[in-house]
Amino acid sequence: MAQLEREIMIDATPETIFPLLTTTEGYLRWEGTEAENDARPGGIYRIVVAGAYAGAGEFVEVVPNEKVVFTFGWDMPDNPITPGSTEVEITLHPEGSKTRLRLVHRGLPDDDAVAQHIHGWDHYLGRLAVVSAGGDPGPDTGPQG
Repeated sequence: MAQLEREIMIDATPETIFPLLTTTEGYLRWEGTEAENDARPGGIYRIVVAGAYAGAGEFVEVVPNEKVVFTFGWDMPDNPITPGSTEVEITLHPEGSKTRLRLVHRGLPDDDAVAQHIHGWDHYLGRLAVVSAGGDPGPDTGPQG
């Protein structure tokens, strides 16, 4: 199994970013056209990206303003990354008035999956940074759109 790691500096506090990771309304501001989030251990994580790609899992750990961990996979026929088969951990580290966000996506099946998910996460983390700083990234048309 493979994993990817991404890190970005966001011009916002953890208190501003955290609800964007845990509430359905917040999440839809930067990723997805449909979502359902119940951010508590065992709670549902569902997302439809760019109106076409369904992902699903469940929340594993939620530490307010510090950390969110959820399982993830694609709820689509013939996709080798099945719902709940990988794990995404997002940590928030305050640095003055900014936050260093670190994302680790574990359990990806191979390097091709890592490359595809790096492309996707880079796109969506950029959108998260825009929303966190008070901007509007526009509708979610996906990493290719």
